[in-house]
Amino acid sequence: MLRHILFATILALCSASVSMADGVPQNTLTEAEQQEGFKLLFDGMSSDGWRGYKMDHMPPGWKVIDGILTRVAGGEGGKGAGGGDDIVTEDEYANFELRLQWRVGKGVNSGILYRVVEEAATSWHEAPEMQVLDNIGWGESETRHHAGALYDLYAPAKDVTHPAGEWNEVRLVVDGNHIEHWLNGEKLVECELWSDDFNERLANSKFRDKPTYAKAAKGHICLQDHSGNIEYRNIRLRELP
Repeated sequence: MLRHILFATILALCSASVSMADGVPQNTLTEAEQQEGFKLLFDGMSSDGWRGYKMDHMPPGWKVIDGILTRVAGGEGGKGAGGGDDIVTEDEYANFELRLQWRVGKGVNSGILYRVVEEAATSWHEAPEMQVLDNIGWGESETRHHAGALYDLYAPAKDVTHPAGEWNEVRLVVDGNHIEHWLNGEKLVECELWSDDFNERLANSKFRDKPTYAKAAKGHICLQDHSGNIEYRNIRLRELP
């Protein structure tokens, strides 16, 4: 009897493709998250719901490995910042709360972009980006480019990143013009798009000559292919009214 119970339990876990880390089920929703209206954007088994930027399919440089959405190689001639292929959600979102975990190798750079509309040659030319980075290994002195920043506009309030090879927890709030970047339980950036402060920063940024930058009210969520090994899991989102 015990053997049958163990077999049934293992089969149920395999059917749901739930990987375990420190005894915690991955790529699942808690009861509280379900009640709050969250949905999974990544099921841990496939890349369903995602495709390449300006593509109708997933680029080969991204794989699902052990329940993790992983960038394993850059795509030749791709649209990403590093010459590889960014990936985007098939669906578009206007106002939302996004939660996920990311892990990067030493010296690796990536980003989470939002309200991406695929009009520019590459996603970062048009969409706000929450920076994903190994701060130490990348060696970037400009704090507006550190992990958690609204890239090139707002520096994170502090460095709360975990070392390369360890998981970091993101909470990203996009509600009208209101933006919040949270990392590992700390609010690092809070701003209002198109406020006087935002406009002043924009005029002094590398986006000053990008006419479509941050103009979209709705768009895709994008995971950037910039360099090295990038991993994402537990990607879940709830839309805000």
